[in-house]
Amino acid sequence: MNAAGQTRVSIRQRLTKIAALYWDTLSFAGVILAALLFATSMTPSLLPRSFTTQGLLSGFAAAFGYACGVFVDWVWRFLQFRPLSQGVKRTARLMNLVCAGCLMAVVLWRATYWQNSIRSLMEMRPVATSYPFLTALLAAFVAVILIAIGRLLVFCSVFVAQRLKCFVPDRLAYVLAALFVLIATATVSNKLVARSLLNFADASFARIDRLTDEGVSQPAFPNQSGSHSSLVDWHSIGRRGKQFVVAGPTAEQLSEFHQCECVQPLRVYVGLTSRPTMRARAQLAVEELKRTGAFERSVMVVVTPTGTGWIDPSAVDTLEYLHAGDTAIVALQYSYLPSWLTIIVDPERPTLAARLLFDEVYGHWKSLPEKTRPKLYLHGLSLGALGSELSADVLTIFEDPIDGALWSGPPFPSTQWASLTKARNPKSPAWRPEIRDGRMVRFQGQSPSSMDEGEWGPIRNVYLQYASDPMVFFSPDLLFEEPAWLQGERGPDVSAYLRWFPVVTCLQIAFDLPLATNVPLGYGHNYAPADYIDAWCSVTDPDEMTDEKVSRLKSIFADRKPATF
Repeated sequence: MNAAGQTRVSIRQRLTKIAALYWDTLSFAGVILAALLFATSMTPSLLPRSFTTQGLLSGFAAAFGYACGVFVDWVWRFLQFRPLSQGVKRTARLMNLVCAGCLMAVVLWRATYWQNSIRSLMEMRPVATSYPFLTALLAAFVAVILIAIGRLLVFCSVFVAQRLKCFVPDRLAYVLAALFVLIATATVSNKLVARSLLNFADASFARIDRLTDEGVSQPAFPNQSGSHSSLVDWHSIGRRGKQFVVAGPTAEQLSEFHQCECVQPLRVYVGLTSRPTMRARAQLAVEELKRTGAFERSVMVVVTPTGTGWIDPSAVDTLEYLHAGDTAIVALQYSYLPSWLTIIVDPERPTLAARLLFDEVYGHWKSLPEKTRPKLYLHGLSLGALGSELSADVLTIFEDPIDGALWSGPPFPSTQWASLTKARNPKSPAWRPEIRDGRMVRFQGQSPSSMDEGEWGPIRNVYLQYASDPMVFFSPDLLFEEPAWLQGERGPDVSAYLRWFPVVTCLQIAFDLPLATNVPLGYGHNYAPADYIDAWCSVTDPDEMTDEKVSRLKSIFADRKPATF
């Protein structure tokens, strides 16, 4: 045999030995638990998934199941139970593999049906297949990589423990070694990996924020932010802010709809580089409002944007139509990072920005004669809702209250939303809570609530949320507790086959988060103009908006495509 042939044989023998060693050290309690978690991860969650997302999710679930099985094996040995004989071990291994294989085959066969059960509720075309074999291959690859990483950490712990045994008792050595490896891994991951990725993301999104999209140019209308007459420099407004100030309905479009002469809506936006501090930027926003005559309009809305500075056109355009352009909308950019990165980097930033802007606007607003000042409202979507709902301190506005608020898609950390949901009337579901008699707070979605036609109190607050929105209904509590929104009556866009499983459901909804806007308008985290119209009508009670006009307005927005954050 030549040298090349000997090399191939040698490599083959080594691989065989590695495979045999891997097989001998494989935890078969881990295998069966990995199969169970893989199977439950294939069941539907809130949103439909592609095979790549499903494969990643199932791989993570299987790896976690295997880790649990390894822990069970360790407990068995720690309690010094009698080890199984080789014959029993071989039989148990074979039975485990057969049972795991059968279970995985069944769930892969049902996967397409489960995914279509969500798609049908969201008016999406059914898929012919969910690519079960590709899903299984990707899940196996991900699980093997994660298990290999886990084994490497265990090997490092054992290696360190062997050195520590010279100085401390054996069990203490293993404990100290495990702590050392975990701390070292976390430190390296945080300082080298996570920090590098955050710095890269920060630089990348900063460059994107400085861009100007094609078709967006400096406004010519003097009362628009960024114009030559504006106090806000055009180049200091971020990319999303520029989109906001130049978009929206024109006075001509509004006049055509209302069949009367309408005014041009006012939009004020202050970017991150417009002033050096957040308070100075909030003060600049108020000065710009004064310059444009915004406090002479009938309706004023203080908007808290999402992390990137984006404001949902479906929310603001519909408001301007409802009030014939007699509106002023003001917003303050606090970040250029996506919402999920903003929460990691500085979770207090949206709340601080919303509070500073509200305080400045409210301070001037309440100094005006009550009969001539505009009605004042708050609005925010997603992370903007989180900041906006805490911007108006109850004690601050108790003497001179604002008129209301519309918050859409409030994320799960929203404390006020969580408190209201928990205090809902006993017979109302968690995905559509009813709060007392509905005079101060109401929740709306795709379908009307029994409270929607009731009498309002002096302040009108509405939460717009869909039962299929993972941004709203994700929570770490899903790890070990069945959520209230899965108990009793289900939302109209939630699959009948969605079941709660410890750990797995938390993973499923977490994997739904990046997909929250990859669904049609009216589902997930994509809030439809028609639902905004109903919500704004409820909150602001616009004059002369008959049912016929509302219906006609909804038809204008019916073909609008989902916008991206």
